Amino acid sequence: MLEQIFSVSFLTAFLAAAVRMAVPLVYAGLGETISEKTGILNIGMEGVMLSGAFFSFAGTYFTGSIAIGLLWGILGGVAVSMIHAVLSIRLSQDQSVSGIAINIFVLGVTSFLYKLLSSGDSYKQIEPVSKLPIPVLSDIPFIGSALFNQDILTYFIYFLIIAVTFFYKKTNLGLSFAAVGENPRSADSAGIPVHKYQYIAMVCNGVLGGMGGAYLVLVQVGNFSENMTSGRGYIALAAVILGRYIPAGMLGAAFLFGAANALQIRLQAIGVPLPSQALSMLPYIITLIALLGSIGKNHAPEAVGKSYIRGAR
Repeated sequence: MLEQIFSVSFLTAFLAAAVRMAVPLVYAGLGETISEKTGILNIGMEGVMLSGAFFSFAGTYFTGSIAIGLLWGILGGVAVSMIHAVLSIRLSQDQSVSGIAINIFVLGVTSFLYKLLSSGDSYKQIEPVSKLPIPVLSDIPFIGSALFNQDILTYFIYFLIIAVTFFYKKTNLGLSFAAVGENPRSADSAGIPVHKYQYIAMVCNGVLGGMGGAYLVLVQVGNFSENMTSGRGYIALAAVILGRYIPAGMLGAAFLFGAANALQIRLQAIGVPLPSQALSMLPYIITLIALLGSIGKNHAPEAVGKSYIRGAR
């Protein structure tokens, strides 16, 4: 059994699966990083991803186009994020309560809509996105298959991580967005449009969260099922915290959680003599351990989760 686990074929397949499991978490985590950088905590990321998953499936199923399905998924994610934005920014409601309510609401809505869409047929399938191997790079031993024999959405997230990191570190606009999350009153005094930037950040939150949900449907499984996100939105939040609210750190944390998920799948595939329920718990156990290790290390923006009311003390 140990020889099989440490074989090259097992490790190569495990690494490729870890990347695939991590990608939706990276999309959602990047969206959450952007929103929290402006002070908006979106616990409703689970709902954003679930909306993106359902509408990407519906769009692709009805039109036969992956591109249109992805667009529908993005719009579904943005719609949910903007509900949270209005409640948090315009109405200054408790952001945690709003996020939890949105998760429950979206779970019910998507379950209801899927029953209408399926019309009693419990299983509908679409053709998933094909892989696009990059010549030469995909032939690199061990990591080539995992990193460079993937789909277009996986390659796009590589670009996004670099672009968002550059935006916050090297541009004045990125510094302004970060200032909103640290001290919105001072940012407002400096002429930075706090609420405008928060709305923009929430649109990005919805776009990326919707893409994370769409990835589950369009790349991983090719179908939709009720509550198919299964807590991935919450794990994305944990990845942001563990990654210290920076894109590269979040990427590493998301890969850790993706690797845990991939490990339990691969161990089940080779018939490790452990109960399937115990293996299914593995990603969440690792998530809890990782969060426990970050206790006392608060890197969150100072104003995250606090609604800014102009003129209030």
